[in-house]
Amino acid sequence: MIKLDDLDRKILHEVQLNNQLTSAQLSEKIGLSPTSAQRRLNRLRSEKVIESEVAIVSGTALGRSLTMMIAVTLERERSDIIDHFKKSVRSEPVVMSAYYVTGDNDFILIVSVKDMEEYEEFTRSFLYDNPDIKGFKTTVVMDRIKASFYISPWETS
Repeated sequence: MIKLDDLDRKILHEVQLNNQLTSAQLSEKIGLSPTSAQRRLNRLRSEKVIESEVAIVSGTALGRSLTMMIAVTLERERSDIIDHFKKSVRSEPVVMSAYYVTGDNDFILIVSVKDMEEYEEFTRSFLYDNPDIKGFKTTVVMDRIKASFYISPWETS
């Protein structure tokens, strides 16, 4: 675990809210000079505390108004099968997020599709045609309440 001080935590808080801040704007919010703020931000990026900086895009604006959560159960839990499934998920464009989980299911996939026809095509080609998949259950998202990757940088006890 990387040692973070309060200024690092303030930077993490601010860039998670808005990663488009200039060095001057960030420095004003955290109380450091622009050069010091930028140096700390660059260190957080190079040490992979900040893994990626992304935009949250409206699926509806792009004609992909259906979001589904799919719970996938594999036929067998072998490391080669799990690794192969992870690799295939990473290269599948309709999968927005994926989680390897414990419990009754092995994976949870979040997918974005334009319509039920595209969803059916995805399930046929990606899920039904995969002999390593025992089964899956789909939940249709009715309304996105929150879309965020925000993680509180403040320690809790």
